[in-house]
Amino acid sequence: MDERLRESARTGNVSELYRLIERDGNILRRFDEVEFLDTPLHIAAKEGCIGFAMEIMNLKPSFARKLNQQGLSPIHLAVQNGHTELVLRFLEIDKDLVRVRGKEGETPLHHISKVGNPDGLLDRFLEVCPDCIRDVTTQNRTSLHIAVKNERFDIFQVLIRMLMKKDYYREVMNQKDEDGNTALHIAASSNQPQVLELLLECKADKHVTNQDGLTALDLAHQHNNKDSINIMRNCFCPRVSNFKYKLKKLIIDHATMASSLFSYDTDNISSDDRNALLVILGLLLTATYQATLSPPSGVLADQSSSKLVVQQTLFLDCTASTACVSCNWLRPINMSNSPTQINI
Repeated sequence: MDERLRESARTGNVSELYRLIERDGNILRRFDEVEFLDTPLHIAAKEGCIGFAMEIMNLKPSFARKLNQQGLSPIHLAVQNGHTELVLRFLEIDKDLVRVRGKEGETPLHHISKVGNPDGLLDRFLEVCPDCIRDVTTQNRTSLHIAVKNERFDIFQVLIRMLMKKDYYREVMNQKDEDGNTALHIAASSNQPQVLELLLECKADKHVTNQDGLTALDLAHQHNNKDSINIMRNCFCPRVSNFKYKLKKLIIDHATMASSLFSYDTDNISSDDRNALLVILGLLLTATYQATLSPPSGVLADQSSSKLVVQQTLFLDCTASTACVSCNWLRPINMSNSPTQINI
């Protein structure tokens, strides 16, 4: 590049640009002859010279999509250097510039997903060109992959909010990268509970496997990420969680009813009646615990690997909850003086 042209681009001197064009009418055409190089537009974009950049865009629109030796377009350079106003001016002229693929196939959206969202550029990108969220890198990674990989939950939330408005949201959400990993796999392996919960709420496919045949739950186990394991287990066993809730509620309801019997006018209840109530309560709790250990058929279907753990958890939770309360019910009742024997 002519050094005078380079300097005019760096300083944003539009008058000098036209003086150079007067001397040599082909001064800008030569940039079309080389496939990868810095054009005057690249230099102006890097420096944030808006007036000069707009003049070049008017004269040579093709420069906006040209890559330099580092695989970057002018809009890539403007984004990387924080020249937000210039980026917005680029998009006013050509909204599809946000989809220009640079080094490793990264678009400006991919870059934002990796480093953050300065001045709300992400929202603007998605507003002017919503379909840019479908673009993938040479590693087949979407902006979702990149945001999760770089733990940019703020970016991820914006992307998901936009994606859920599209009829192709399942396709993008379950997109596999070159290793077969979805965003759910990455979130599980890096233990990002908020991301996992949001993906699962949006119906991300929890059964999909990567190239190693591993699901997101398998990766969570592999990395011993306990939070991720718990979240994934709950989504795999919703019927067990629901059964546990109903069972505990049933125990509390029955126990409360029995407690009310003991606490109501105890002075007027005979020893025989109290003993009978105690036996009935004991049988009730025993039957309920038995239901805990042997839940209705189908509740734990297809979950044999987690059956014992779930059953033990249910038993311990219910036993601890009920035993703690029942001790208080039984404490004031003295059966030592009652010779009455009850046969059932």
